[in-house]
Amino acid sequence: MAEVINMPRLSDTMEEGTLAKWFKKVGDSVKEGEILAEIETDKATMEFESFHDGVLLHIGIDEGSTAPVDSIIAVIGAKGEDISSIIKGSNTIKEEPKPEVKEEPKPEVKEEPKPEFKDEVKSALVSNESADRILISPLAKKLANEKGIDIKSVKGSGDNGRIIKRDIDSYKSSDYSQFIQPRPSITESSNESQNSTMRKAIAKRLSDSKFSAPHYYLNVECEMDNMISFRNQFINTQNIKISFNDIIAKAVSLSLARHPKVNSRWYDEKIVFYDHVHLGVAVAVDDGLIVPVVKYANSKNLPEINEEIKDFAVRAKNKKLTPAEIEGSTFTISNLGMFGIESFTSIINQPNSAILSIGAIIEKPIVKNSDIVIGNTMKLTLACDHRAVDGATGSLFLKTLKEYIENPVSILI
Repeated sequence: MAEVINMPRLSDTMEEGTLAKWFKKVGDSVKEGEILAEIETDKATMEFESFHDGVLLHIGIDEGSTAPVDSIIAVIGAKGEDISSIIKGSNTIKEEPKPEVKEEPKPEVKEEPKPEFKDEVKSALVSNESADRILISPLAKKLANEKGIDIKSVKGSGDNGRIIKRDIDSYKSSDYSQFIQPRPSITESSNESQNSTMRKAIAKRLSDSKFSAPHYYLNVECEMDNMISFRNQFINTQNIKISFNDIIAKAVSLSLARHPKVNSRWYDEKIVFYDHVHLGVAVAVDDGLIVPVVKYANSKNLPEINEEIKDFAVRAKNKKLTPAEIEGSTFTISNLGMFGIESFTSIINQPNSAILSIGAIIEKPIVKNSDIVIGNTMKLTLACDHRAVDGATGSLFLKTLKEYIENPVSILI
């Protein structure tokens, strides 16, 4: 009996999917567990396995096309099996053929006879031509050509306004165009690309977050000299190249464990405060942004966090993350410091109640013990949903985080 393959719901927010690639064609045999297709969701592109043995009898959606969740994308059954009734009842979206537009015959345009010039008009043209003629001596004309002077702009001082040598010698032009480089020809141009499923989902989710959650922002600046020394010592002693982002991720996780009101989720009837920390780490990909989640980040050490974030970053760019790896975050961090951005504000990644924006480490003069010295600082911006996180709550969280960052040895205790 034929088995209908529907567009799967591969994430909790998925409403439609794009068929990125078929690995089988109609008539091919399919075994259970074989990769049937690649499907692009609102968060990633994932391989879709077949759960049935048989022959691929029908493909209901072409590569690059989009269909809603649960619509029929394929049928698998026995070779030669009649599936016409299944296909007839399919709700797969097909592109409607465009109506043929017939061109209306153009009305015949009769050419009007051209008027003939009369003799008096012709003589007027001849006389105007004579009036437009410029009187100039051969020597003056030669000098004007050599100097690039437009003789139409020269006033003659000879008989009947004739231009002579002294007129060219004394001519001073007010036109500086000869000294200006001609501008290149500029034309309007543009190009366009269709929004991917991920890009459309990002736009929808961020709009929903920005306009439903009342955002406010808290800023703090941290001294980074101790963290720079700590990182260098850790790398030298442990022979593991951790990043500043790894250390900050660990510091954030420990701070959230101490301030669960920030590690929370808003519901209309209640607020849920999480004891565990599932830390979302924003990763830039070609189509936009994806947020893999480091589960139980507060209980993991620096090498474990480093390894997990590196692995997520590589697989995110290759679209190989699974739905389980990009869901369930309780808090999110976004780092643009590697791009030289000193500070910025982020939109909360709902259903989280807050997100931390991490800026670049900047070397600059700072005041220490009443003296001005050269040091390194970093700016952090916490965006909070005011429904769940009050200003004082967010401020206490940042105070704890600043202490961890400026005294990173305490992270290991």
